[in-house]
Amino acid sequence: MKKLPEEVVNFFQNQGFVIVNTIDAKGYPHSSCKGIVKISHNGKVFLLDLYRAETYKNLKNNPRVNITAVNEHKFHGFCLKGKAVRLAEGKFNTSLSRAWEERITTRITQRLLKNVRGEAGIAHHPEALLPKPEYLIVMDVEEIIDLTPQHLKK
Repeated sequence: MKKLPEEVVNFFQNQGFVIVNTIDAKGYPHSSCKGIVKISHNGKVFLLDLYRAETYKNLKNNPRVNITAVNEHKFHGFCLKGKAVRLAEGKFNTSLSRAWEERITTRITQRLLKNVRGEAGIAHHPEALLPKPEYLIVMDVEEIIDLTPQHLKK
């Protein structure tokens, strides 16, 4: 497990969602959007998955995963590579469930404020319709890839 620098932890904590990539039974990449519930400096990433679908099946057969996030405006991003395990509902603590609920509430609030300011978007709040999480993904980060182009790094 790799220690995560403060910059990486803060970057991922501030993302509305990330792209999680797993490998399917035929060896092809599968990408899905997930929300990070918690990320720790000791190299653990916690994601609650709302569906037991492709990501769930893929992790059963192959624990290798990467998580990617970018900030298009700042032309900056990271990819975390590692291995993950699935924990069934009820096997994770309530503080993670509360953290997920707080993140959903924050996303709804941010969307509402943008709508009030007249920023383009959708009027309804799809986050409010999301189902209860089905299971927890716990990833141990083994490698950090900085996606910022070399000539733009400070």
